[in-house]
Amino acid sequence: MGRKRGKKQSKNASRTDRSHMRTEDGSATYTDIVKTNTAFESYYKAQGIVPDDQWDDFMHSLRTGLPVAFRITGYLPESNHLLNIVKSEYFKGLLSIGENGESPGKPTALPWYPNELAWQLELSRVMIRKSEAYARLHSFLISETDTGNITRQEAVSMIPPLLLDVQPHHKVLDMCAAPGSKTAQVMEMLHRKSNSLLEGVVVANDVDNKRCYMLVHQAKRLHSTTCLVTNHDAAAMPNISITKEDGSLEVLKYDRILCDVPCSGDGTLRKNIDLWRKWNVANGNSIHGLQLRIAKRGLELLAEDGILVYSTCSLNPLEDEAVVTNLLLQCEGAVELVDISERLPGLVSSPGLSTWKVASKDMTFYNSFEDVPECYHTQIRGHMFPQPPDVSEKLHLERCIRILPHQQDTGGFFVAVLKKTSPRLPWESQKEEKMSNPSGASGEPRALSTNAGREPIPRKRRRIQGYKEDPFVFLEDTDDIWKTVRDFYKVDSSFPNTQLLGRCQQENKRNIYLVSKTVKNIIETNSDKIKVINTGVRVFCRCEGKEELACNFRFCQEGLPTIYPFIGERKLYISKEDFYVLLTEEYPLETQFSHELQEKLKDMAKGCVILICTACPGTEEEFDIVLSGRRGKATLRCYVAKQERVHYLRLCGYDVSELEKRDRKKKPEENVEDHTTGEETVKDEEEEEPVPKEEQEEDIIV
Repeated sequence: MGRKRGKKQSKNASRTDRSHMRTEDGSATYTDIVKTNTAFESYYKAQGIVPDDQWDDFMHSLRTGLPVAFRITGYLPESNHLLNIVKSEYFKGLLSIGENGESPGKPTALPWYPNELAWQLELSRVMIRKSEAYARLHSFLISETDTGNITRQEAVSMIPPLLLDVQPHHKVLDMCAAPGSKTAQVMEMLHRKSNSLLEGVVVANDVDNKRCYMLVHQAKRLHSTTCLVTNHDAAAMPNISITKEDGSLEVLKYDRILCDVPCSGDGTLRKNIDLWRKWNVANGNSIHGLQLRIAKRGLELLAEDGILVYSTCSLNPLEDEAVVTNLLLQCEGAVELVDISERLPGLVSSPGLSTWKVASKDMTFYNSFEDVPECYHTQIRGHMFPQPPDVSEKLHLERCIRILPHQQDTGGFFVAVLKKTSPRLPWESQKEEKMSNPSGASGEPRALSTNAGREPIPRKRRRIQGYKEDPFVFLEDTDDIWKTVRDFYKVDSSFPNTQLLGRCQQENKRNIYLVSKTVKNIIETNSDKIKVINTGVRVFCRCEGKEELACNFRFCQEGLPTIYPFIGERKLYISKEDFYVLLTEEYPLETQFSHELQEKLKDMAKGCVILICTACPGTEEEFDIVLSGRRGKATLRCYVAKQERVHYLRLCGYDVSELEKRDRKKKPEENVEDHTTGEETVKDEEEEEPVPKEEQEEDIIV
């Protein structure tokens, strides 16, 4: 046993022991990676993406670590209050740093993000270890990220959802959604005017089954009934049908589509430093075709007057302007580029390129496809080259925007906003004509092929990967579970109980979820057509324990804000002092509460209750905190996770510094590894990353 253990330790030593890769102050990692790539510099100098007088600043920025960026969830009732807490308690000492000039540790609000809800600052391991103020801020970010009130996301990654201009009634598709930061932002925008049940829907799709579960984790933090996570190849995304009020079917067309395609990811060099040694021209050339297919399918699924945002975290024009050019040419006027240069005041960017150069993997540049040797025809295609000046002028590629790292201390990014001006795309019209006129345009019958009379060859279907998902079973009006819940909690008759579902066929369901009307329509109409990974927010769950209760189902904290307006009874308004007892004690006795609350509990039957406390009373920020609780024989407790308890105590103005210190002591190093962006970053928390290896290898031709 001892030998085996020793071998295992030595085998994993190279992964875990990185002390030899750090400098004395601990600020550098992966010292074996030199942040220089001659081919990278030669390629982008030739492309002219940066003016000559800014080149040194551009390269210097790429070689420095990426700042931490985060945004506050904007639609919650406590959002403004949480922002004030951040600025007054966690930024107070940091904002005074370098008042006469810029300082790397000073938090700055992103000038182009609405209502000061997004910030960025440098936050390295050294700063966290040496400064109590930075350590507190770091713990705060981790805690609030877990509860869904803050999202850690790279600054440039926040731009595409803002340009979508999502409204509450919109049907939105995120084609390549994992790990889910942009999807979460889209869901926030869907709920920004109302937190009730909405008509809109967000279909969050990803081809990678494992990454879909990462996406589910992000979506569940926001407790929305409108999100539907699917697992399909974006380039072959299936048509989804919806049932109209008259019972007829129609294909769902989306009002907004986010097309953040897989890419070579060289705009993320500041956080994915391994790219310095891996970067080569072939990566961009090989993935161009996949990007084009995904974007083209997105336009097919887009409704007339709908908006598609195409984005990459790549600087390569073959992945950016070359793809947009091909889309515009193939659409023949059915799609146009939207000018977004003034849409986000305060954002510094560069216009899209109208000319670029195409190179082979040996760094030979070609002016036209005719100059390309035949051996490279599988890697370099004719449509990768820029169009003549008279054609490119009509395409208005300058309406695209490029974000360069040195402009506002961010990563590199590319965004183009496309508007569909026609209900049909040219190739869709041609397909319809062929189907309606199989004999050809001349009207003469076509010659029979040699395969005439044979059975058509069935199209090979892609094998679905991953786990087999549990079914989605909607509750009926006559369901015993619904009757019990309705009668015990006096649920209002306007509550859409037919949108409740379970994940098993048996009657003894443990969890009950609520989805929006549109999500239910999609699931029921397309059960055999799409692979749904997850949807809905959990609103009821079966009570554990042997104690007999009038209703065996209790409220779930994540779904309570949604169903709270429909509940008629079992509500308790409590004081701030009683609220503190609930959140700091696990099983508080009734005698620990105020006399007023004890009187309210006397005539209340055992079972689940809704506990309501008003925060910031008498101010403009006043809002109610609603918790799920349980009245026992002699106790009153709340069903709230530990990290959420810290959040609610913070909102009520209580000092949580001791609780933060306790959490830091529990996992001091793990949190630093997972939530700081110095030289190393975590892909689960940050949105932008290079295309996964398996997707790269699929299209790379060596």
